[in-house]
Amino acid sequence: RMKVELITNVSHDLKTPLTSIISYADLLSKEEDLPDHVKDYIKILSQKSMRLKLLIQDLFDLSKVVSGEVEMNMEVIDLGKLIRQTLGDMEDDIGDSGLIIRANTPEEPVPIVSDGNKLYRVFQNLIQNTLKYSMIGTRVYIDLIIRGEKAIATIKNTANYEMNFSEEEIVERFVRGDKARSGEGSGLGLAIAQNFTIACGGDFRIDVDGDLFKVILTFELN
Repeated sequence: RMKVELITNVSHDLKTPLTSIISYADLLSKEEDLPDHVKDYIKILSQKSMRLKLLIQDLFDLSKVVSGEVEMNMEVIDLGKLIRQTLGDMEDDIGDSGLIIRANTPEEPVPIVSDGNKLYRVFQNLIQNTLKYSMIGTRVYIDLIIRGEKAIATIKNTANYEMNFSEEEIVERFVRGDKARSGEGSGLGLAIAQNFTIACGGDFRIDVDGDLFKVILTFELN
């Protein structure tokens, strides 16, 4: 409990000075007649401060959901429509990734009771994860099926690195699949997706088979 409170408080306290840094970096970028090397410095400052902003937000969101303090707005939503909307909103990122997305969702509604905004974040994080860690030129499969009284969403991709870890390790906070932590992400994407899925009333499972990485989300139909 103390650790969660510490993370929450530190994340909150960092937001105010970081907002000032981002604002002043933006003002500097609008100055005229700056040397090129100064413009480069400002660009890097802006990029790194925005990365820090996202990391702080991820920390804040994860600590809130783990502590059970996150507010949930549970209602009937169409899971298939939510998946298609997420893919549509991420169309540019998907196009730049060099990956082929094969999505298969039922035409008829797939009603579940969940928090649409939180579940949108789940699929956004999972798709971003595949864009980062899939082998270039491979296919990513996103399937939604109805089995009995359950809706099962599956995301499958071929990893661009050797997955020498267990299913439990990959969702530990700050654990990265490549274990190098050299990328731009916070390493919290899967942990947030797992905890948000559970808070949304679903089941979250990861299956690793060689280079095949699969995430399975299961919800009760409404």
